[in-house]
Amino acid sequence: FAGAHLNAAITLTYCLLGNLPWRKFPAYVIGQFLGSFLGAATVFGIYYDALYDYTKGNFTVTGPTATASIFSTYPAPYISFPGAFFTEFLATVMLLLGVLIIHDEKNNAALKGTQALMMGILVLGIGMGMGMNTGYAINPSRDLPPRVFTAIAGWGIDVFTAGDHWWWIPLAAPTLGSLAGVLIYKLFIDFHNQPIPETRNEKEQTVVETC
Repeated sequence: FAGAHLNAAITLTYCLLGNLPWRKFPAYVIGQFLGSFLGAATVFGIYYDALYDYTKGNFTVTGPTATASIFSTYPAPYISFPGAFFTEFLATVMLLLGVLIIHDEKNNAALKGTQALMMGILVLGIGMGMGMNTGYAINPSRDLPPRVFTAIAGWGIDVFTAGDHWWWIPLAAPTLGSLAGVLIYKLFIDFHNQPIPETRNEKEQTVVETC
């Protein structure tokens, strides 16, 4: 992967695949959640005066002066519950497929040094193409901690009950989408990849050791 795990769904998937030791899973997820929580707190601190002026101190999740969606995702009024779940699921499938393609050394991976740029373009494309329905959480680590923060900071328990108790969708759908994305990639691409050929130096070293 890219060396920095920012998505709990992807971290879980990599542990299940054996690409990341399970002993690292708690530390990675705690770091992700703590960073996201502190990020939300920082934004709140910087823009507190603007938020207070806009809402007159009445922080709400819905209504004409709703501001909770600044921090976490909420479904659009027109989207059905199954439609919202499918949107998050499919968006995460596309994310995983893109991530694996960008970093797959056996399948013409992105040029060294361009992976971060390609990842940014990938997330931007998913947001522009699939973000209208749900705000494209595609990452439990970026949605739940800010939601908890807003519950503490004045928005209250509504952050968990709004959208017909929407809060669990950004946790479950990305996790399932991540697993489905890896399965699709394994079945249709990775299992058909050719082994990475040995370099000349590796071959020479093998010959020397054999002799």
